[in-house]
Amino acid sequence: MTAPVPSTSERSPAAQNRTALVAVVVALVVGAGLAVAGSFRGAQVGGVPVFAIAVTAAFVIQFLVFIPSAVRRTELFFDLTGSLTFIAVSITLALLAPAQDARGWILAAMVVVWAARLGSFLFARVHRAGTDGRFDEIKTNPLRFFQVWCIQGLWVALTASAAWIATSADAADRASLDGFAVAGIVVWLAGMVFEVVADLQKQAFRADPANKGEFIRTGLWSRSRHPNYFGEILVWVGVFVVAVPVLQGWQWVAVLSPLFVVLLLTRVSGIPLLEKRADERWGDRADYRAYRDRTPVLIPALTARSGS
Repeated sequence: MTAPVPSTSERSPAAQNRTALVAVVVALVVGAGLAVAGSFRGAQVGGVPVFAIAVTAAFVIQFLVFIPSAVRRTELFFDLTGSLTFIAVSITLALLAPAQDARGWILAAMVVVWAARLGSFLFARVHRAGTDGRFDEIKTNPLRFFQVWCIQGLWVALTASAAWIATSADAADRASLDGFAVAGIVVWLAGMVFEVVADLQKQAFRADPANKGEFIRTGLWSRSRHPNYFGEILVWVGVFVVAVPVLQGWQWVAVLSPLFVVLLLTRVSGIPLLEKRADERWGDRADYRAYRDRTPVLIPALTARSGS
């Protein structure tokens, strides 16, 4: 999963700039609302809520990296910056919050491990390709390019909100490790296994010259058309479950974390775009249509389904 990048359109440059400006304002407003709600009863440093500091940092890091990226008109460090933001803010947050407990450190570790794996994977992929086609038109327009970096800041903050809110909880609201922690860790581990294995299987498939122009339908991909996204959803559901026992009042805004991931992957920039692309590429092939019809789009079948 990466931050959503708005697709190009045939609208006039002026209209595209207006849309980009609106997107920036909306992202900043939603980020501010998240920071206020998630800071309810949270730990403070120097009178400033730790969670609000984390959300602010998520945006500031994007803005700082945007500047040299815009000057050089490069997207090479976009995905890497998003992943490093998850890592840097999660670790800093765990250190800043007074009287940090085991739950907080576990949540920070869950986010860091996921982000390190995804960041290295995405950076290697873009580095091999030398470019990311999503940015071909966007990076030549400073405002539209800034828009995607701003959206990435909101993506990081929303996705990590459950972990960050629980990690920055006030000492009085902390809870010892319990069944929620165990269940959440198990779900998170299952998600990581699904995501990593699915990505490695697809990477190996694409590396084989014999598979050029073909679609993958083996391994986990024989049970789900998007097993990596299924794993991604499990990861953030697991994080939320671990965080649940310490959530108070407005801190329940943390439920946006798994809901946002599900919405993003199933309705916005994940499955819909990939399914459309696959239909355009292989939709006239009987073997692809058979695979599509017999294979669940997201939740894996318990056994691979045969078919012609």
